[in-house]
Amino acid sequence: MSEESIHERREVALREEYVELNKLLKFENIVMSGGEAKQLIGSGHVSVDGETETRVRRKLVAGNRVQVADLEITIVAKPE
Repeated sequence: MSEESIHERREVALREEYVELNKLLKFENIVMSGGEAKQLIGSGHVSVDGETETRVRRKLVAGNRVQVADLEITIVAKPE
C-alpha cells in the first residue's frame, strides 16, 4: 500500500495505553462487527506501519499508522 493511494487521513487519540486493531476498525466505522474486522484483517487488506498485518488483536500504540484501502489512521498519545 503506497503513499499515493491514501486519500483520507485521520488521527485517533488513545484512551488507554493501547487499542486493539479490530476494535479500532469498529470504532472508526470501517467495519460493522468483530467478525467483519477479523475477515478484513485476515484477508491481508490492513497494514500497520507499512507491513501487512494479520493479527486481529494487534496492540496499537501512539505512533502506529494503520492503512485500510485509501484511509490512513495515525494513533496519537492520549491527551494529558
